[in-house]
Amino acid sequence: MGGLHSLVSSSTIPQLISLSRSVILRRRRCLLPESIRSSSSPSYTISTMSNDKNHTDDVFATVSDLDHVFKQKKSLRSIVKKELKDMDLSQRLDEDRLIQQIVLEAPWFKSSKRLCAYISCKPLREVDTSIILSEILQNPLYGEKKLYVPRVEDKNRNMRMLNISSIDDLVANSMNILEPLPIDAEGVDREDVMLANEPVDLLLLPGLAFEKSGKRLGRGGGYYDTFLSKYLERAKENKWKQPLLVALSYSRQIMEEGVIPVTSTDVSVDALVTPTGVVPISSIALEEMCI
Repeated sequence: MGGLHSLVSSSTIPQLISLSRSVILRRRRCLLPESIRSSSSPSYTISTMSNDKNHTDDVFATVSDLDHVFKQKKSLRSIVKKELKDMDLSQRLDEDRLIQQIVLEAPWFKSSKRLCAYISCKPLREVDTSIILSEILQNPLYGEKKLYVPRVEDKNRNMRMLNISSIDDLVANSMNILEPLPIDAEGVDREDVMLANEPVDLLLLPGLAFEKSGKRLGRGGGYYDTFLSKYLERAKENKWKQPLLVALSYSRQIMEEGVIPVTSTDVSVDALVTPTGVVPISSIALEEMCI
């Protein structure tokens, strides 16, 4: 992990885990280190991450601790962004190629029929998805997959996933990020995944940092966590099979366990795809990826 882990380990980890040391379990025991399970402090509710989406473990902490979580997230984002900025271009390109190759060759990807995927943005230094999207839309060997991509609606965490059939369906927004227009060339509304009659099988997700326990650190806007919470609830209401949530991660984005603080609005991922392979995490991922 190199520079990032040395930075986090020497100065940031003690601060990042200080929240955890002040919480206690209220309703049930959760899978936390013994040092956390034995601590105590009343008051504000924070739900720990759960790899299985059908339950969460409720943890109580003080209001000041919640504020501390947000500050520590901000601090960790700054560190990761700097590390990604300093990442050698050749290494980035190699890892982009390896990650996309792993996805494209994976049985769980090949068998997916309907999926959501983010459109990578170079200025944000996200893992590239351009080859994956091109193969989905242009290569008949991957079958006829229905693809939904994100469109940010406003500054209030509202994001839609709209169906596209061609790369030409994408236009650059005011931040120079590619996204679909809400209507197609014929003036017809694009299908919104939240209104679709059939569920998606797979979601390919971005992020700034991840843990191999499933924790995901986003960029702070809350768009993906809000969307995922709504979609997972809709799938549950319709008695659909829960989709596989897979995050794509550079090697430098993988954190040590306990580094990423979480709150009740954070959604865990089922699996990670890194340059060295797939890391299945949840029971869903273990069932579908370890065949």
